[in-house]
Amino acid sequence: MLHQRRDRPVSPLRPPSLSPRPGLRIKSPDQLVAESGADLEGHGLKRTMGLFQLVCFGVGAIVGTGIFVGLSDTVAEAGPAVVLSFVLAAITCIFTAFSFAELGGAIPVSGSSYSFAYATLGERIAFLVGWCLLLEYGVSVSAVAVGWSQYVNELLNSLVGWHLPAALSAGPGDGGVINLPAIVVVMMAATLLVRGIRESAGATAAMAVLKIGILIAFCVIAFTAFEAGNLTPFATHGPAGVTAGASLAFFSYIGFDAITTAGEEVKNPRRNIPIAILICIGVATLLYCAVALTAIGALGADAVSDKPAALSLIVDQVTGSTVGGGIIAFGAVVAIASVVLAVMYGQTRILMSMSRDGLVPRVFERVSPRTATPVANTWIVAAVFAVPAAFASLDVVVNLTTIGTLGIMVAVNVAVIALRRGNPGLKRSFRVPLYPLSPILGVLFCLYLMYGTGWATWVQFAVFLAAGAAVYAGYSRSRSRLAGADQD
Repeated sequence: MLHQRRDRPVSPLRPPSLSPRPGLRIKSPDQLVAESGADLEGHGLKRTMGLFQLVCFGVGAIVGTGIFVGLSDTVAEAGPAVVLSFVLAAITCIFTAFSFAELGGAIPVSGSSYSFAYATLGERIAFLVGWCLLLEYGVSVSAVAVGWSQYVNELLNSLVGWHLPAALSAGPGDGGVINLPAIVVVMMAATLLVRGIRESAGATAAMAVLKIGILIAFCVIAFTAFEAGNLTPFATHGPAGVTAGASLAFFSYIGFDAITTAGEEVKNPRRNIPIAILICIGVATLLYCAVALTAIGALGADAVSDKPAALSLIVDQVTGSTVGGGIIAFGAVVAIASVVLAVMYGQTRILMSMSRDGLVPRVFERVSPRTATPVANTWIVAAVFAVPAAFASLDVVVNLTTIGTLGIMVAVNVAVIALRRGNPGLKRSFRVPLYPLSPILGVLFCLYLMYGTGWATWVQFAVFLAAGAAVYAGYSRSRSRLAGADQD
């Protein structure tokens, strides 16, 4: 590997850094930063997001379907002990969040975990991480859009006593034909994203503040009917139920890593990215535990379990009116729309980074000089994501998305260790505490939750990885911009 002085930026025109390990193509962190312009003006992108907007962006990416829709499924697995499931999922995220924070501060580029893997574990692993990111962001957008459709119907019912027919508001797996609201929210998000990051960040910040307020209001209303007896028996299905619930609850935290995809559009990214990641995980955990505790305390686990739009139904029953439930439904519509917006943003930036490296077609790296956004990239992503959103069922994709995301987190924790060993002198604005124990625990917790997803999900994940490896071997490997320096 070519070693660069820390105080001298690496020119993107210099030959790529090579790993001393045969068979690996590795880009140095310095080269990744230099190619993206992450310490300068960005790769055609504008730095408009401050810390507050970045935190709101993170909350926008995290808090949504997992709590407004997925809570009922998690309660079905864990009962009142769902609070422990959320805590277990949060602990897993905290260890990995430390790793994301260190890498995000050291390599502040749009590629997130894909770029982190490229700088430490090599191009093959980086491509598979990027492939899994397509699963995490792509499938989660589709799942989130399906959840959005449920609350749109609840809101319409509260406002005008009418809702969309099942044929137009659900996919074939849920008794419908096509989910039109899911398509609408994806296209709305794409329209806002192509207008510019300033407009997108402003909208996300407003939606994040609103949905936090709505969830706090829910907790206050539900607490008025709180009865401690509703929390017993606590661990309905024992430790296995808590673990299974944690695997589902983890879906509620998916999205915090999207913060690192904003590395080229954030002011002072080396400082703000680590801070924003840790704040967002803390806010999400407090909200989730409070909502779960008050929801079950108000009506009991059976009233929450396996109920669509559960939070609206709880408020309706507690208040004896559909007005409160309508307000919660409105908050859910806004909250879930913000997740679609933030996650689609993250996906387009991942594809931009992969395109720069030649691993996906170059159309994904083109930035409009007028809006400073990847317009073609965004519309392609929207068109592709709208298809599963229109026809998929929410429960079909949650476990596969979860295991793919956990696999990415394993790679990120390993990348921290690899980068510490391979580049100890690299400038780091944040360091993982209790190193190397924290990243090792991050790996172990991720593997534990992956185990809880079940063997069928593992088989699906193995097939998905095999398909990714085939795409890399058949297309990306020969078109990589490091191909000329390959030592294979």
